[in-house]
Amino acid sequence: MKNTVKRIIAVLAAIIILTSSVLAFASCSEKTKYTVGICQYMQHSALDSATQGFKDALKAQLGDDVSFEESNASGDGTLCSTITDNFVSKGVDLILANATPALQSAVKSTKTIPVLGTSVTEYGVALGIENFSGTVGGNISGTSDLAPLDQQAQMVLDLVPNAKKVGILYCATEANSIYQVKVVKEYLESKNITVTSYPFADSSDVALITKQAADNNDALYIPTDNVAASCTNAIFNAMENNKKPIITGDEGTLKGCGIASLSISYYDLGYKTGLMAADILTGKADISKMAVEYTPADKLTKLYNKAICEALGIDTAALEEAGYTAVNIDN
Repeated sequence: MKNTVKRIIAVLAAIIILTSSVLAFASCSEKTKYTVGICQYMQHSALDSATQGFKDALKAQLGDDVSFEESNASGDGTLCSTITDNFVSKGVDLILANATPALQSAVKSTKTIPVLGTSVTEYGVALGIENFSGTVGGNISGTSDLAPLDQQAQMVLDLVPNAKKVGILYCATEANSIYQVKVVKEYLESKNITVTSYPFADSSDVALITKQAADNNDALYIPTDNVAASCTNAIFNAMENNKKPIITGDEGTLKGCGIASLSISYYDLGYKTGLMAADILTGKADISKMAVEYTPADKLTKLYNKAICEALGIDTAALEEAGYTAVNIDN
C-alpha cells in the first residue's frame, strides 16, 4: 500500500513539473503587446521630428509588439489634459508627453502610468521642482532639448558684433521660455548689451510684438518656444523692410526666420526617449530612478540659414569657416 501511494505521489509530482514547464514555455513564447499614448502639444517641425524619432526607436526595439495612439492638442493646453486623461482611462502602458504643456498635463493625469517627456527644456521649471537634481522620480522622466544658453547668447555677439540693443521674443505662457529668457538676458547684460524682453500672449499678437522688437533693437533672440516655432512666417513677415538678424534656440525656428542657431536634433532626442521607453516597458529600467537625459555637447550643431543670411548681407563663407553648417530648408 505504501509503495502504491509513493508511486501515485511520484506520478503526480511528475505531472505537476511537466505542466509547469509547458506553461512556462508558453509564457515565454508569448509576446507582450504594448500600447503607448502620444500627446503632442502642437504641430511644428521640431515636435514632429521628436515624435517620429520616438516611434522609430520603439519600433526598432519592440517591432509589432508596440502600437501607438497619437493625439495633437494644436497648442491648446486644456486639450492636452483631455488627451492624457483619455490615455489613462484606456489604460495605456506608457505616455509620451511631447513639449512642456503636454508633460504638465500628463503629470496631473496619472501617478502610476510611466510618463516620458521630450522637447522639454528644464524639468525643474516645468514641474515646479525646487533645486532639481536631474531625476524627477515617481513615474516621470524624459529628455531635455536644452542647448547651452550662454553659447547661444554669445552667437548674438559673434554674428552681430555691432549690436548694442537686443530684443528677446517669446510666448509669455511658456514656463521654459521664461527660464531661457532670464539666463540669456543676464548673459548679454553682463557683456554691456541693453536687453529688452518682448513677451506675446499667443499667435494672435506675435506680429505686432515682433514689429516693436525689430523697430527698437539691433538684433533679436528667440528661445526654444513652441508658439514662436509655429509662427515663424508671421515673425519674419512682421519685420517688413526692417528685418533684423535673429538668433534662435532651435533648428525649426531658424528655418523660418533666423540667421543661426546652436541646435540639437529633435529626431535624435525623440529616438533617445524611445529607447528609454523600451527599457521601461520591458522591465529593464525603473523610471523612478531614470535621470532626465540631455544631448551631449559633441552632438550640438552650429547651423545657419543661408537665404536669410545672404539677404541681410552676412558673410556665409565666414560662417562656414567658423564651423556653421547650412540648414536644410525642407518646408
